Amino acid sequence: MQSAPLRCLVVYCHPVPESFCAAVRDTALAALSDRGWEVRLVDLYAEGFDPILSPEERRNMDRAPTDPALAPHIENIRWAQAVLFVYPTWWYGLPAVLKGWLDRVWATDVAFTLPPDGGRIVSLVSHIRKIGVITTCGASPWISFLMGQPGRKTILRGMRALCAPAARTLYVAHYNMDSSTAESRAAFLGKVKSKLTRF
Repeated sequence: MQSAPLRCLVVYCHPVPESFCAAVRDTALAALSDRGWEVRLVDLYAEGFDPILSPEERRNMDRAPTDPALAPHIENIRWAQAVLFVYPTWWYGLPAVLKGWLDRVWATDVAFTLPPDGGRIVSLVSHIRKIGVITTCGASPWISFLMGQPGRKTILRGMRALCAPAARTLYVAHYNMDSSTAESRAAFLGKVKSKLTRF
């Protein structure tokens, strides 16, 4: 009996439609579709996602967000069995819009619950079995490592901790992006396709 296709949410964050990140996104979408996965794309800049956490949201972080604009994003999280992030690394971390998406969407009663007695948080996203990052970095691998790769750690340590206990992770980065060449970019797209074939 053939297993059902995996449901993958691709979260894309870049303000420039013709950026290299857009080519990375398209390569990733094609690779996942070729595997027969069911894919949904969230393009944060294209949809004008508001990353700002309002005072009212902050005051009520002990319950699920009520902003209607977040409803489809919350539904996507509940639907997904895999989440793949495609974004540029800026200042060694996540773009502000993507960080705001995490703040507003991976929220109480969406990604986790907070026990009233102050005990350990309880995951609500243990159905997510794979979580990955494909990114571009202006810095070299060595400098990125020296700075601690905060963006990578936020997603592949912090967020993964809420996912399935044996959740697989993926991290693919084109370093030295500021001095990239047509050859290095083409090779990276090939690497993305290859990695996602096995992810």
